[in-house]
Amino acid sequence: MSKANYVIRNTPRLSLQGARLIMAAAARRAASIGVPMDIAVVDDAGHLLVFNRMDGAKLSSIDIAISKAWTAACARRATHEYAEIAGPGRPAFGIHVSNNGRFMIVGGGLPIYVDGHIVGGIGCSSGTIQQDREVATSGINALESRSRPARRRR
Repeated sequence: MSKANYVIRNTPRLSLQGARLIMAAAARRAASIGVPMDIAVVDDAGHLLVFNRMDGAKLSSIDIAISKAWTAACARRATHEYAEIAGPGRPAFGIHVSNNGRFMIVGGGLPIYVDGHIVGGIGCSSGTIQQDREVATSGINALESRSRPARRRR
């Protein structure tokens, strides 16, 4: 019988510097497509690390972006995946009213994984669902490109 693991150690954590890197890349992408956005990055427990409301972003999207990031981190899956399973008669119907209405089923929230471990989530709002996802993906890609081990020259 294997030994019980009562404490988990050595799991990656998203630092403030990492969250700022994600934010900068996401904001650059939003600017490049001409859509001012509200962008939130949270840690693995859904706690806000950084938030940016670009000039011209929708005021109504502030809470939406934060909730998308929270949902992605805490549920460990992209928010757009819930849109498909949370409609009337579907298996997750009603989930959007859980957690005091914080659970988002609108696309634009993506979980952030490093080495197979959840480290956080990013939520983008103010554009179309596709634009929100594109901007969120740009942020995650920036972290992935910086956190890959350097390849050795042969």
